[in-house]
Amino acid sequence: MKIIFFGSPDSAVYSLKKICEKSHRVELIITQPDKPAGRGKKLAQSPVKRFAQSLNIPVYQPAKIRKDPHALEKMKAIDPDINVVVAYGQIIPSSLIYYPRYNSINLHFSLLPKYRGASPVHWSILKGEQNTGVTIFELNEKMDEGDILTQQELMILPGEYAHELETRLAVIGAELLCKTIDRIDSIPHTRQDHSQSTYAPLLKKEDGRIDWTKSAAEIDRKIRAFTPWPSAFTFFDQKRIKIVKGKEQEDRAINLTPGAVSDVNKIGIQVSCDRNSTYLIEELQPEGKKAMSAYAFSLGTKIKPGDKLD
Repeated sequence: MKIIFFGSPDSAVYSLKKICEKSHRVELIITQPDKPAGRGKKLAQSPVKRFAQSLNIPVYQPAKIRKDPHALEKMKAIDPDINVVVAYGQIIPSSLIYYPRYNSINLHFSLLPKYRGASPVHWSILKGEQNTGVTIFELNEKMDEGDILTQQELMILPGEYAHELETRLAVIGAELLCKTIDRIDSIPHTRQDHSQSTYAPLLKKEDGRIDWTKSAAEIDRKIRAFTPWPSAFTFFDQKRIKIVKGKEQEDRAINLTPGAVSDVNKIGIQVSCDRNSTYLIEELQPEGKKAMSAYAFSLGTKIKPGDKLD
């Protein structure tokens, strides 16, 4: 099977690697352009590009594929049997979607039609879902609305963070993707029930600010969904603090103002939340510094019970 692979982040590398192991011929990889990263703003390659280079697979990086005049020319030159898309990060035009013999298929990290959009893993955690999964569907011009080919369900583990869940989904998704490609001639197409759809828009940095008037359970879900990116944060003494790790506590913070510190000890900083619930901050990252334990932070800042996080 001749394949053109579209993908960019680490989660897409699992699928690309598995496809290559199955002896399919990946003739071209289309990925996002190199982008400035880190404090030095040096150009960084996407994980998919780095992996492609290790296998000497040609790479193409259009800035905007919908307006790129050369993408279709490259596809015609290869004449692929199918396009495979995993977290590419751009909307692909119909001229490319429908060119191959088997059109284009997409691996999505949710059980469609739930959580269409850019951040399905994060929103599954934010909304307190107990289960999620992966869907292989046939791409069309609309956002995640194509016919479903295969799906596999997965339980979200207690206390699981977005990056951990995404890794597990990427692994099972890669396996399911290869099985789907192998059976592409015989797999029935199932139309999505659009009335059951929900959306998972891209997370924004400003959305990561913690509202301590929410319950500890809601705050815990937010921190797990926003870690490591785009990060969940609060303020102490007018300085931004990223919350890296923590958990909801069974202890109750009776009659304390939400955001007030109820206890500081070696296991962390306990903060009161709505409904007399308590959240334990175990690890954090002060502005301009490296991540550290909450206890180490408390020793340096002298934060104490009664102080308030804003």
